[in-house]
Parts: sequence; structure tokens; C-alpha cells
Amino acid sequence: MFLSNNFLGIPEAENTLEKSRVVVLPVPYERTVSYGVGTRNGPGAILEASRYVELYDDELDQEVSRVGIHTLPPWLPDRMEPEACVEALAGVVSELLAKPRFVLTLGGEHAIATGPIRAHHSRYPGLSILHFDAHGDLRDEYEGDRHSHACAARRFLETGLPSVHVGIRSISREEVDFAKRQGLLIVSNRRLPNVDGWMPEALARLTEEVYVTFDVDFFDGSLVPGTGTPEPGGGTWEQALEILRRVAAEKTIVGADVVEHAPLPGNRAPDFLVAKLCYKLLGYSLFPGKVPGPDAGSG
Repeated sequence: MFLSNNFLGIPEAENTLEKSRVVVLPVPYERTVSYGVGTRNGPGAILEASRYVELYDDELDQEVSRVGIHTLPPWLPDRMEPEACVEALAGVVSELLAKPRFVLTLGGEHAIATGPIRAHHSRYPGLSILHFDAHGDLRDEYEGDRHSHACAARRFLETGLPSVHVGIRSISREEVDFAKRQGLLIVSNRRLPNVDGWMPEALARLTEEVYVTFDVDFFDGSLVPGTGTPEPGGGTWEQALEILRRVAAEKTIVGADVVEHAPLPGNRAPDFLVAKLCYKLLGYSLFPGKVPGPDAGSG
């Protein structure tokens, strides 16, 4: 049986680049990981698992895929240095954004995120960033590399865009001091359950147009054990969706990346979770009027 390489396994002939509202861009880049490896295999595993995601979203009462979703061939910049990769990727995404599209970039390591963020900033000058992560990623350099995955947020904040960072549970003193100087909103993992307590400030800081950068190590390691730099504890599936729901209901999510998934042989559940996360993120972004209110539950 022929299986489409398109996200969700939907027919490629009916989801051409020209006709599709969503473009999925796989970027299997892995050059600066400092502990676990395998994020280069993340996009492929996510796409394969997505074939088994139900197209109908009962929470939204929508078959989100009907907007048209086109998956590009993997963009393979492995021989590029990180800075060159980011610059080139920004150009690729900028070309895609020349038409009104939602671009979902699949990593790969988190260092790539600055490329799509720069491209979206050019398209949406009033952009802000919602950053899901276990780590601050705010170091100016790590192991002599200013473009390490451990510096991802520091680099994309050089755009000067407002940002909110959620789920953080591993952060250095240097990063804490930087965050205080910059007045950043860091929502630690300990604060996640009290979403009513911190969400009003988060929404006040985010602008109308929001870009989501989602490092899957945000999740508890029992949900997503395969990631570049695993960290004990973490967010739940419901917490992630509740945050996305609330932001989508109040703002406009215009683009996203999902990064740092490193699939583990013999354990497909995390692949499926990340694939489903991508589909839920698309649904909330494209059908904000269908997003249920707080505490309504999820699909």
C-alpha cells in the first residue's frame, strides 16, 4: 500500500503547495547537541506517526486537514555551520510566507528556531514569541558556541521581540540574571498548574500576532523521554493544550516550530504525541473561534 509522505498521510495531489493553507517544513538539523543525539531523526518520526492521527478533531468539531497541508521535502543543511543554517532557513521560510500561509517547521535541534522567527518577524513586524521549554536557552554562549541549542532563546531574542517562556525547570545563574535585566516573563514548571495566576500577565505581554517555538523537552520525561537534553519533571499534555488554547483564543498564532524530538527505537508513543501536538497546534491556530473556553477539556 502506498503511504503519502505528507503530514497526516493525506494525499499529496490534493494538497499542493499552491493550494495549501499550511506548509510543513522538516529540518533534520543536528550540529550543536550537547548530550543526547537523534534530533535529526525527529521530523521523519513525527511525519510517520502523523499518518495515524485522526483527522477529525472532536474538540474543535473540525477536520483541520481540509484547509490543505503540504509537506515539503526535508531541508538538509547538515553541512552548514549553525549561523549559516539559520540565515539560509530564514530565507526559505520568508519565501513561503510571501503568500498567506501558516508555516510549521519541524526540527531538528532548537538552534534552528531563530531562522523561522526572523522570517515571521519580517512578515509580521509586531510579532511576539511564546516559548515552551524545560531550559532557559538564554546563555550567550555554550561550550564556545554562540549558536548552540543552549543559546536558542538568547539568539532569537536579539530580534527585540516580546516573549513569554513557559515550563522552565533548568536554568543557570547567568540566565536568571539576564532574564531579570531584560524583564522577561519566565513561567517556571512549578507555576504551570496555576495557569489562572500567570496567564493574564502572559497575555498582556504577548502581542496580537504570536509565534510558538515548542521544545518538546517541555513535557514530563515519562511522556517524551527521547529529546536532546532530557530533564526530570515537566509539563503534562493537558497543561500544554490549555496554554495553547488560551493564547489562541485571545491572540493570533501565525507560525510555529516543534523541535528537539529524538525518537527512541521501539517506543512510538512519543512520536505520536508530538505528531498530535502539531495537529492540535494547527487546529487552535487556524480555528480560534472553535477553541473552547478555560477548563472545557481537550481532545
